Parts: sequence; structure tokens; C-alpha cells
Amino acid sequence: MSAHSETQSPSTSQTGATKNITTAEKKGDFELVIARTFNAPPRIVFEAWTKPELMKRWWAPKSSGMTLVTCEVDARTGGKYRLGFGKGDAKVMEFFGKYIEVTPSSRLVWTNDEAGDAGSVTTALFEDKGDKTHLVVTERYPTKEALDEAFASGMCEGSREQHVQLDELLATLAA
Repeated sequence: MSAHSETQSPSTSQTGATKNITTAEKKGDFELVIARTFNAPPRIVFEAWTKPELMKRWWAPKSSGMTLVTCEVDARTGGKYRLGFGKGDAKVMEFFGKYIEVTPSSRLVWTNDEAGDAGSVTTALFEDKGDKTHLVVTERYPTKEALDEAFASGMCEGSREQHVQLDELLATLAA
């Protein structure tokens, strides 16, 4: 760990006999790295990240009380995505951008355009570990301030909860 990194404590869930831990760490002044191993092969984990019908089942952290009310995903290089989160009659929060690189079952790179100039570029690597997938998600921010704001916003805890929900979905897909 570099002198400029900060970590938040890991979160765990029990899936089968293997305990999965999500870690979140600042790397330098511009990157946030979130990692976790999932008990499913990369093809299935990748599908859960790119198929709207699957994303709707795990993407919105349940504790937020929100649901993924819209989910448009064109997971190909040059394709676009738009995710809308809602809670009751409240205004829908939208996240959108484009896919810069898509390598099936292996790599996704996309922009986060809703934040304008402070938006990050996200890279998700799906590493094949036999019947498991080690996922490493790197958020690269344009400024230290944008990274600090994202790190302080609860994004890491939200990612941990999403990962637990994804574990639960993957268990049903593998069955």
C-alpha cells in the first residue's frame, strides 16, 4: 500500500463455504480500487454487469430504499448506458455514460458522464480464477478533490452492499 492510499474496512458475506470480502482503497490522488472474489465464473459475473434484467436484481443497494427503475445498457465498445434510481415519488437520479472498451467476460471500461468534468472513468476487470471471478473495479477521477468526494460519499459502502446482493444473485444463477 502506498503512503497516499487509504482503505476502508472490508465487508463480508457468506456464500457457500467461501467468505468473500470487498476491499476499497485509494491509490494515489486519483484512483479508488474496489475488489472482491465471486463464486461464479467470469462469463456469469460479466453477464450480471451487462444484462439489464440481471442488473436490476442487484445494482441498487437495498438499504438505500431505492430501486433501479430504468436500466438501458448497450454493452459494446461505443455503446451507451443509462441507469435511473428511484424511491417513491422522489426525482429519479440518473447515471449515464458510454463504454470505451468491452471485452466479453474480461473487461469493461466506461465513462461516468453525469458528473460532468468531475466524472470518473471506470475499469472493471473480471479475472478468471477457475470457478470463481476476482473482480477489480478502478475508478479514475480527474482531480484529487473528486476522488475525495466520492470516497467520503458512502460509495464504498454502497459497493460492498451491491457485492453482497450480487453474490446472492450469482448463487441463484449457478443453481
